[in-house]
Amino acid sequence: MTDPISALSLTDRLFFERDGGRLSRDAAERLVASGLAGTDDGELFLEHCESEALSLDDGVIRSASFNASSGFGLRGVLGEETAFAHADELSEAALARAVQAISPLRQGRSGTWSAAPAATNQRLYADANPLGDTEFAARASTLSEIDAYARGLDSRVVQVSASLIAEWQAVQIMRAGSRVADLRPLVRLNVSITVEHNGRRESGGHGMGGRYALSRLLDRTVWTSAVDEALRMALVNLEAAPAPAGEMDVVLGAGWPGILLHEAVGHGLEGDFNRKGTSSYAHMIGKRVASPGVTVIDDGTLPERRGSLSIDDEGTPTGRTVMIEDGILTGYIQDRLNARLMGVRPTGNGRRESYAHAPMPRMTNTLMLGGDATTEEMIRSTKRGLYAVNFGGGQVDITSGKFVFAASEAYLIEDGRVTTPVRGATLIGNGADAMNRISMIGGDVALDPGIGTCGKAGQGVPVGVGQPTLKLAGLTVGGVVGA
Repeated sequence: MTDPISALSLTDRLFFERDGGRLSRDAAERLVASGLAGTDDGELFLEHCESEALSLDDGVIRSASFNASSGFGLRGVLGEETAFAHADELSEAALARAVQAISPLRQGRSGTWSAAPAATNQRLYADANPLGDTEFAARASTLSEIDAYARGLDSRVVQVSASLIAEWQAVQIMRAGSRVADLRPLVRLNVSITVEHNGRRESGGHGMGGRYALSRLLDRTVWTSAVDEALRMALVNLEAAPAPAGEMDVVLGAGWPGILLHEAVGHGLEGDFNRKGTSSYAHMIGKRVASPGVTVIDDGTLPERRGSLSIDDEGTPTGRTVMIEDGILTGYIQDRLNARLMGVRPTGNGRRESYAHAPMPRMTNTLMLGGDATTEEMIRSTKRGLYAVNFGGGQVDITSGKFVFAASEAYLIEDGRVTTPVRGATLIGNGADAMNRISMIGGDVALDPGIGTCGKAGQGVPVGVGQPTLKLAGLTVGGVVGA
């Protein structure tokens, strides 16, 4: 891994030495110092991003795209107010215009400049551009091999789709008297398979990824495991019956079902919603918000995970933040602005989609820690219920905590045994209420395979989720009445 000095050196070349040096480092530092004078906080966020996406459908490469972009975002913060300007032109003239654009923020006022984030040597992923470790022909060939392998597994396979996505993001964050840089790889493989039998068609999918070399996904043992899992899910769905509706106990599988925790609870623990009092968790620090044994953390320091960052998009080192401990709310995740206004420390959760967006508090890898129950014990203790192994999409209202989530793989539990696979099951409830319905917590904590993207205020960022197997008492399950 490249050390921070080399990351700064490389980003200096990207931002200050290309295009004939239209923006010099000296000019950038001078303009940032003058533009942010008298504010409470702010930064110049410089970004260069390269990305490639390849997709195959029914044995044919249907699309191949490459994109490279560079730009900057300049932000000034005074009190609760933010002024932000951005441009895709790296030049002294463009930055000078941005300084002029944010200058009305002060209007004769003056703030107290916040100290820059502490320096860090943590490096959670390799810095190399993942697009450079394999040939294009090898990437395209792997997708074709995926198609052939999937069709050879089962004669019922009628459609195969697969995609490879790779991205490399280089950022430098500059404020008066300090500079930090980060080089961020991100890769992902997606596989979808449709099967048909007796006129009925069903699909299954699987994805994986993280902050590592693209060559890892091109390894045959890796992509075949993704194909095997996608086919397994498709065949399960082929045999599934309509899900029953009603109130019942629910056993949630480990790993990706943590998306419910992320959406229904995690967003409510972000600092901005709580500072403004719009979260159901506002003013609840020190109070019980979940069943005993429930501990929820946000950890941006897990090596090579999709949601991890060595530093966040404000330059703060990421960390491990305990939000709920043994059922008691202990803290929120914070960016610099909301932390300052709430009188607490930033937690390294200031994130933005790109240079064209201002940062806000966002999750990194959000997970629930394990307990001591086993999945077998949870199943045996359930007279009638649902075993939800995997999830598809969902919706949540941050203010109320109400959620609706669709299970992509689920089974009935009858008299303490897992029986029929079911389709069309949805979980309906309230995040805070659901956290208090947890009656058993497994010891099998697992993270998702590296596929999460979180949306908030029109911005999408990569995230991770995770949890152990859980049992919740008396959730509402949407399905077919009388099934």
